[in-house]
Amino acid sequence: MIRTATPADVPVIHAMVRELADYEKALHEARATEEQLREALFGERPAAFAHIAEDDTTREPVGFCLWFLNFSTWRGVHGIYLEDLYVRPEARGGGHGKALLTELARICVERGYERLEWSVLDWNEPSINFYKALGAAPQDEWTVYRLTDEALARLGS
Repeated sequence: MIRTATPADVPVIHAMVRELADYEKALHEARATEEQLREALFGERPAAFAHIAEDDTTREPVGFCLWFLNFSTWRGVHGIYLEDLYVRPEARGGGHGKALLTELARICVERGYERLEWSVLDWNEPSINFYKALGAAPQDEWTVYRLTDEALARLGS
């Protein structure tokens, strides 16, 4: 059901990234191209990794996760930051999301990583309930900050 993504998966990953952005009411912010994803995932120095969830019968991709390594100075080891987890609506409830997270947890355990982290929109109750049911704990005391566009250019100039 879960497999490591290959370069041939880039078009479907790109399509699902756009589907996720639309679900999150931010399609206008999804500017990544297939070529950018291909380079990030399969270029000379991959910066991100992806897994595909397939339908058990048709073997068609029905979901994906895209992740990268982070590092905890407090724990002294790497962890995984899950950038995107998406299962197409028609495949939800079939265990694909849990299987993707289980694979990432397995990678963490196998490699000695001590954290698997991600962000979820505060209005996304179905996802929040799903993550809590798996034992994930919200980090309510932390607030995410982000620099993009003009603010990033201004600070970086």
